[in-house]
Amino acid sequence: MTDSTLTLRGASADSSSGDQSWLTSLADWTVSLMEIIGPIGAGLAIALENLFPPLPSEVVLPMAGLTASRGSFTLFEALLWTTLGSVVGAFALYGLGRWLGAARLRAIAAKVPLLHPEDVDRTVAWFERHGGKAVFFGRMVPIFRSLISIPAGVAKMPLWRFGLLTAAGSLIWNTIFVLAGYLLGENWHVIEQYADVLKYVVIVGVTVGVAWFFYVRVRSLLASRRDA
Repeated sequence: MTDSTLTLRGASADSSSGDQSWLTSLADWTVSLMEIIGPIGAGLAIALENLFPPLPSEVVLPMAGLTASRGSFTLFEALLWTTLGSVVGAFALYGLGRWLGAARLRAIAAKVPLLHPEDVDRTVAWFERHGGKAVFFGRMVPIFRSLISIPAGVAKMPLWRFGLLTAAGSLIWNTIFVLAGYLLGENWHVIEQYADVLKYVVIVGVTVGVAWFFYVRVRSLLASRRDA
């Protein structure tokens, strides 16, 4: 095992303060993948991150930058392959959305308590109006960067437009974290602390939004039963 390999593995371990958690194991696996198959490994890891959001891009991308700084591959290759991986993963979820379709989702919503088929119609209508901005900026928001591809497929956004917006948004997000790893070296995990703040803000916002949605629906249901 080379000195650079030891440094990379040490950096990934430091990000979780020596705790051999699943996150540390995933970071180590990502490093090994990049060491074995080069920048293609970084692209594969990011493609999987799109399909499995708990695998955080805030860990994978800086590790790609750090590996590039060690000379395993160039910075351009790191950015190219991670962006390609983002697009491939996004298209996989887009395909899932197309397969589900609005009609199937309406049927599912009709069977789920507190949901209505009209919710699907409103969501699709909103996406048809604002889907471009949602896909572009959604690629730079934790959690949503993966999930935004599904409603794009449900709304049947044109493939060329979805691919272009996904590539542009992903390139911006990827560049920030790959450059952080490239420039910060072994201190790459510093940026992860700030990324965690953004992630927690998103999680809290989603939790509050979902809680409010169900509160309104339950109150409406109880009111309709009293009036019946």
